[in-house]
Amino acid sequence: MAEYDPAWPENAAIQAKRLRLLGPVLVQVHHIGSTSVPGLAAKPIIDLMPLVTSLAELDQRQYQIEELGYRWLGELGIPGRRYCSLTDENGVRLAQLHFFEAASTQVARHIAFRDYLRHHPEVAASYEAEKRRAQRLHPGDVHAYTDEKAKWVRETEAAALKWFERENGR
Repeated sequence: MAEYDPAWPENAAIQAKRLRLLGPVLVQVHHIGSTSVPGLAAKPIIDLMPLVTSLAELDQRQYQIEELGYRWLGELGIPGRRYCSLTDENGVRLAQLHFFEAASTQVARHIAFRDYLRHHPEVAASYEAEKRRAQRLHPGDVHAYTDEKAKWVRETEAAALKWFERENGR
C-alpha cells in the first residue's frame, strides 16, 4: 500500500488517452478504484473502467489492446466484463482495465462507490483503515486481502448506491 500520489489521476488520463485507438466502440473511460480517490492510500495500480458500445465489438479489437502492452484476460470471473492488465518490464502491475458495456448494471456501482468515497472523507478514511487491517492480516496474499475487506466493501457499496441514486434523482 502506498500513500496517495497526486500523479495517479494524470497517469490514469494518459492510459485513458491511449485507449482512444478503439475509436467509436469506446464511449467513455472512468478512473475508478482507490487511486481515483484524492488522499486515499492504495496499491499503486491505476484502475480504469472503459465503457464500450458492445463487448462483441471490443472482442474484435482485442489485438489493439494487446498492442498497447495490456494482457487480455477475458471476463476473469465477472460476467459482462473484459479485464486487461498492464505490467512494467519487471512484472509490476501498473494499470488494470475493467471494460463494460455502457448500459451494464456494473457501471453504477463502481461510479457510486468512487463518488461516495470522494464526497465522504470520513468513509474514505475508514476504508483506508480497513485496507491496512486486511493488508496486515494477509501480507503478500492479494486474494485473502480482497476477501478480508469484502464485507466492508459490500456494505459501503450498498450505502453508496443509495446515496448515488438520491444525488442523481433516480
